[in-house]
Amino acid sequence: MKKIFMSALMAVILLGLVACAQPLSSEIVRSEKQRVTSPEVSEATLTTLVSGNSVFAFDLYQALREEDGNLFYSPYSISLALAMTYAGARGETAQQMADTLHFVLSQERLHPAFNSLDIELGQRGEGARGKDDEGFRLNIVNTIWGQKDYQFLTTFLNLLAENYGAGLRTMDFVNAPEESRITINNWVSDQTEGRIEDLIPQGLISALTRLVLTNAIYFNAAWQYPFNEDMTSDGPFSLLDGGEVTVPMMRQTESFGYTEGDGYKAVELPYDGRELSMVILLPQAGQFETFEGSLDAQWVGAIVKDLKSKRVALTMPRFEFESGFSLKEILAMMGMPLAFYGGADFSGMTGNRDLFIADVVHKAFVSVDEAGTEAAAATAVVMELTAVPETPVEVTVDRPFVFLIRDIETDTILFVGCVVNPSA
Repeated sequence: MKKIFMSALMAVILLGLVACAQPLSSEIVRSEKQRVTSPEVSEATLTTLVSGNSVFAFDLYQALREEDGNLFYSPYSISLALAMTYAGARGETAQQMADTLHFVLSQERLHPAFNSLDIELGQRGEGARGKDDEGFRLNIVNTIWGQKDYQFLTTFLNLLAENYGAGLRTMDFVNAPEESRITINNWVSDQTEGRIEDLIPQGLISALTRLVLTNAIYFNAAWQYPFNEDMTSDGPFSLLDGGEVTVPMMRQTESFGYTEGDGYKAVELPYDGRELSMVILLPQAGQFETFEGSLDAQWVGAIVKDLKSKRVALTMPRFEFESGFSLKEILAMMGMPLAFYGGADFSGMTGNRDLFIADVVHKAFVSVDEAGTEAAAATAVVMELTAVPETPVEVTVDRPFVFLIRDIETDTILFVGCVVNPSA
């Protein structure tokens, strides 16, 4: 059996001035404030935050789907890193960011809510195991990188420390931009166990860079019900252009969350511990583009709510791929152009309107295979011993599909993707 990896990294890059290298060491300048580990956030406030994040997740999907090929990204990672940036935004810049990101909570309520959600997600996986006794991992880390001797407001640094656990690491962007880039990329690689390499492309950090905000997510979990590798065999997968590829198809029959509607089937595969799950949305043959064009948070939420336990004979492909893109133009088009130009107001960071976002870059990696643990497989068998078998519904994922990784208790969408060619 193999492991399942989902790892993603997002960096809000290059808050810059309006005006062959080696990595550098960096000094951590910590706020005097400690992270608030028990924030007082109501259930209603947390629900409001998650709902807004979900709307943004699928707004972003609609913007990104114009690109050809497979897609994978972490809307939670993007929202979290942009929330750290939003903490320093003021005026119309802040309003555009709030509208685009669906931050309906005030600044005073938003950041503690993110802190509460982040802490809750960090507790997932206790007791859950991966293959070969490797534990479940959902690691979320925030860091900010600032130009040494540049004066950031104490209030800004305190807010990030209290609500995001983010310390400021000082860098010398002015005299060593390339070395700084390598240092940050090495940090990203370390936080994602080597799955995300070279996040920041060469030339993106310059002598005008003053601040880089990074958020890294690494997820590694086993299926609650692993696939048997002996059942995997090659099978056809239909492409959008009418062609076909032959790919390894995994098979199992098990009780999964299942629903179907006009033009689609949906199945939910829990991860070990039953705290997170993958939801696969499979449109009817020939209807993928119409289906994904209609996706929004409300519809996906209704589909997830309608999932009911049912025996499913599931066939699905292995897949592994990486997505990476600049979000500057996309976020500007979605409604926050001011943040990226000289008229931006991030005076909440420095007291002056001298910074703007030069770019937002995101890279994510996903690998899905038969992964599982013996304990999970044995538990599944025991649970089924006294049940009267029902005729399973067949779900054959042999054509383009959408999938998402979600936290079950909070409904937080951690990752979203689509697979149009598993062999790509």
